[in-house]
Amino acid sequence: MVQDLTKGKLTPLLIRFTIPLILGNLLQLTYNAIDSIIVGRFVGSKALAAVGTANPITTLIILLLNGITLGAGVLIGNLYGAQDYKRLERQISTAMIAGSLFTIVVSILGFIFAKDLLLLLQVKSSVLHLATGYLRIILAGLIFTFTYNYFASTLRALGDSQSPLYFLAASAIFNIIGDLFFVIVLKQGVHGAAISTVISEGLSVLLCLVYIKKKVPILDLKKKWLVFDSKMLKKTIAYGSVTALQQSTVQMGKLGIQTIVNTMGVPEMAAFNVVNRPDDFAIIPEQNIAHAMTAVMAQNKGAGETKRIEAAFHIGLRIEFVYGIFSGLIFLFLANPIMKIFTTDAKVIALGETYLHLIAFMYILPGITNGLQGYFRGTGDLKITFFSSLLNMVMRVISCALFTFYFKLGFRSVPWSYLVGWIFMILFELPYLISYRKKHKA
Repeated sequence: MVQDLTKGKLTPLLIRFTIPLILGNLLQLTYNAIDSIIVGRFVGSKALAAVGTANPITTLIILLLNGITLGAGVLIGNLYGAQDYKRLERQISTAMIAGSLFTIVVSILGFIFAKDLLLLLQVKSSVLHLATGYLRIILAGLIFTFTYNYFASTLRALGDSQSPLYFLAASAIFNIIGDLFFVIVLKQGVHGAAISTVISEGLSVLLCLVYIKKKVPILDLKKKWLVFDSKMLKKTIAYGSVTALQQSTVQMGKLGIQTIVNTMGVPEMAAFNVVNRPDDFAIIPEQNIAHAMTAVMAQNKGAGETKRIEAAFHIGLRIEFVYGIFSGLIFLFLANPIMKIFTTDAKVIALGETYLHLIAFMYILPGITNGLQGYFRGTGDLKITFFSSLLNMVMRVISCALFTFYFKLGFRSVPWSYLVGWIFMILFELPYLISYRKKHKA
């Protein structure tokens, strides 16, 4: 249920709000990983490489859409915290209409140019056909992805982080069943995995609509869903475009790394696809902690609760630090069994172990950067989050290219390039944080 985040003790509030976000994303990552496991074990290594090379593009587009919903969520949180319900309704409907139209356009263009996008990533001809078919099916169902994420982001902005978790859980179970049916029973290969994903996302949207109708009257807008406020659209675009660019910038960096990895060979391509799964289990929850910080700070900014904003920042940063240490220890000691979950190829396992052992020591850094980004988003300063993310990704790609082609580090270039990116990101953000907080306190 929706709740007021401007009241109550902050530590238990942040933890309670964060846990469903983390569980939701871990669930998402789990059934994405199961996609890879089913495809890798029941279809083959080429199919696994095809899904892996298509995933960066689908993730880029999804992150672009999520950025829009995240930006709109900050505005929704501000209005809800200020208890300005009339403007809140107009903000919700305007962002929904604009986001849906944008999604449809992206879906059509992506479907048409799917093969060209994959060729830009230097995808091998042996997996190009499979990857193109997979990508087109995912893009055909993109409207379901946006709609679910918009409802989920809006509910979180209103203080409800639990309900989206339940919808995602139901969707994940259906997706796993669908994978088994389409891939193993009907022998549809990677196309079957994509069809299952689209159907399960459609189910999550249906569950959201039913829940809103019965339990969240503030979102049951009926005819007001058709209200479009051009003035609010400008502010929505201002916030949404910056967060969308920031989210897509992160994935553009991954695409750059993917392109470099694709020059190494099929084992490296498969290993990169596999290590991205456990890597996400470490990084994405850190992003969720930051999203919880943003939601709490946005409502408190709307209510004018300055002290609670500062307190939420300190508490959130401590949670990030603890989680970063915990994640690193898991991957340091369990790299081999983690890799064996996904593949039996000895070379792929060895490459993945090297990656996980190196990056295990680095997970505290993205925890710090995510905490800083949660603070800047919650206080409404989104340009800093964009430019710091851009710097991070640019330095990653440049350093990865140097490590690969000049220093000849092979697959080890990837984790070392991530370290370079995170260091530059922190060095960029810290002066702004110090300056901003001095002005804020004054």
